[in-house]
Amino acid sequence: MKIKIATSLVLSLMITAAQADVIVGNPMAQTGPIPDLVAPMVQAVDMAAEHVNAQGGMFAAGEKFTIARADSQCDPVAAVDAVTKLVNVSMVTAIVGPVCSGATIAQAESVSIPAGVVTLSVSASSPMITDMESGTDLVFRTAASDAYQGVALAELALAKGIKDIAVSYANDDYNAAIAGVFAKAYADLGGTITSNQAHEPNKASYRAEVATLGASSDNLALFAYYGSGGITIMRNALETGAFSTFLGADGMLAQEVIDQIGAENLGNATFTTSTSDQTASGFTAWKALADASGVPAAGPFVPNSYDATFLIALAIEKAGSADRSLIAEALRSVANAPGEVILPGEFAKAKSILAAGGEIHYAGAAGPQDFDANGDVAGYFSANVVKNGAWDGAIIK
Repeated sequence: MKIKIATSLVLSLMITAAQADVIVGNPMAQTGPIPDLVAPMVQAVDMAAEHVNAQGGMFAAGEKFTIARADSQCDPVAAVDAVTKLVNVSMVTAIVGPVCSGATIAQAESVSIPAGVVTLSVSASSPMITDMESGTDLVFRTAASDAYQGVALAELALAKGIKDIAVSYANDDYNAAIAGVFAKAYADLGGTITSNQAHEPNKASYRAEVATLGASSDNLALFAYYGSGGITIMRNALETGAFSTFLGADGMLAQEVIDQIGAENLGNATFTTSTSDQTASGFTAWKALADASGVPAAGPFVPNSYDATFLIALAIEKAGSADRSLIAEALRSVANAPGEVILPGEFAKAKSILAAGGEIHYAGAAGPQDFDANGDVAGYFSANVVKNGAWDGAIIK
């Protein structure tokens, strides 16, 4: 009898402890086409959670801020499955992620929006996301839309003196969308698109596609994930001498591209990505924290991942409850002005202000995180080239 009572008490305490945690879902693409890009983003999410818990946790009771992770694989079907489990089994308060646009759109339409759960993506940048939620106010992101990045890349191409270019894009929501923005902006600005073709991911060879595209221009705008076709296309292009210049965006910005293609072969390759104003107070505070933890402060979407996690924690604290229905309004309140400025890592300060009835305004690692009516943020973009065996970027817009 005593054993049964003791066992029952232990189980009861375990259940109570689990229920006391504030649980946030984090479907990240830890496998799939871009695992090297995602790994430091995961580190940034965990850093934010550590900062929250080290500074008193959630609410007056100090409840633990817990990350429930799942692998969305940068795949729409996998993302729906992952988020379904997070929402219905783990009973998360909100979603931080997914990473890829197709995965974000699929899970939001099928799972998180119907369930009334806020999604705050760390890097999904497709323009399609802007208008997808139909006024539900449940989809946000800490990365700027490719509606802006595509234009910035087109302007960069013309500034480099590239007057004509062929376009190849992977047939998915992210790459197709940014390719469309780029092609339109480039043509509107006076450039000539000589060929514009979709390619299917994960083929063993793209020599036929490269030959067709290369017949019309020496320049290629490549929109692909490096791990599902991008590297192969570049290798085939270099092997055949089809192109002399390569441009592209985030999906190709990985060290693996340099390792497999060779730095000596990438002298005329430039890829853009979202970046931070490294002179801003938010980035300065973030960099000190990231450097101390061995996390690449300026890595693609790494500061955005920290911001998304920290913002969700601030929003839940502002709401005073893990009630899903309160998060969207609270998220806008802590992200947008006015309010006392909160920098990365300043959870205790924010908690004190909110407890006293004050307002806060988060100044993010990736820059201002003021959400517009569609849950979008403004942002900066960088042009990245190979320097000393690694990608090196400079702000272009």
